[in-house]
Amino acid sequence: MMTTSLSTVLLRTIGPTNLRLLGLLAALSIVFGAFVGDRLFGEFGLRSMAYQLPELGLLSLAMMVALLSGGLDLSIIATANLAALATAAVLKAAPADAVGIALVAIEGGAVLAGFTVAALVGLTNGFLVGYLRVSPILATLGTMTLVKGLAIGLTHGDVVSGFPADIVFLGNGSLLGLPMPLILFGAVALLVGLLLTRTPFGVTAALMGSNQQAVRFSGVDTRAALLRVYGLSALVAASAGLIMMARFDSANAAYGESYLLVTILACVLGGVSPTGGFGKVGGLVIALVILQLISTACILLDLSQFLTLSLWGGILLAVSLTGILRDHVAGLLAALRAPGLRHDSRSV
Repeated sequence: MMTTSLSTVLLRTIGPTNLRLLGLLAALSIVFGAFVGDRLFGEFGLRSMAYQLPELGLLSLAMMVALLSGGLDLSIIATANLAALATAAVLKAAPADAVGIALVAIEGGAVLAGFTVAALVGLTNGFLVGYLRVSPILATLGTMTLVKGLAIGLTHGDVVSGFPADIVFLGNGSLLGLPMPLILFGAVALLVGLLLTRTPFGVTAALMGSNQQAVRFSGVDTRAALLRVYGLSALVAASAGLIMMARFDSANAAYGESYLLVTILACVLGGVSPTGGFGKVGGLVIALVILQLISTACILLDLSQFLTLSLWGGILLAVSLTGILRDHVAGLLAALRAPGLRHDSRSV
């Protein structure tokens, strides 16, 4: 009785999806730990995961916001890079001898400029999807191409580097022993999680992902809601661009391009429905830890990065097939328990 009660409490508190992901994480930790040994959870392994996860994590959060509403945002990478380049442009245009409050004001203004540019891209996506009824794939593909072309054209594809120490600290420093990128990711993840679960905005976004037409008929302005959805997605992507810029001490129009499809993989693995309506930030965070654990283990085992991608895809397929099989078994058991079916079986 106590075991059943404990399992019920765990399911309600953590959720079935998160519980399965935690089980998968534990299994992978044991398997990789047997091959890699203490190095996986040693200083190098943990440091590698702590500094690499936030970039993919923030971009995945940006993708999750769009997916939850039943859409998609293919422009998150281009938006992140353009925001970083806008921040870099303001920093480079500032006087080189600025110090103290003047330097802090310049850095704040530069970051604000980057987020403003990202917001404009997000609002453009929201306008195209919400007001002009353009397919999210086509709308964000178009803005992705436009933004990337603009970024390359303005910089001629060059890398912009050499930023103030305060900016670089955001990507390489630590606070109370914790890496700053991880702290920033945790803060953004917490904020997005609260927005999606504790505000009317989050409820509306999830309901639109389930049935946008029904939400519209209920009196909700779905067009304005989509503006906010894609605006938030772009702002979260801009935070990822700031982290990448700070970690590399440089900005470029092509950074992080390999992350785009991986963000979708992380979202789906974390329980976000690819058709919208369902998904939790907690599940996404666990999925990101799983993907980063696999990546770090492959690095320590000196395996090809392509094998890492293969393992990521295999894990996603395995989890998806397990879910489908579980649903079929549950349906079959429910059918066997149906009163009419039990009566028919006795009569036979």
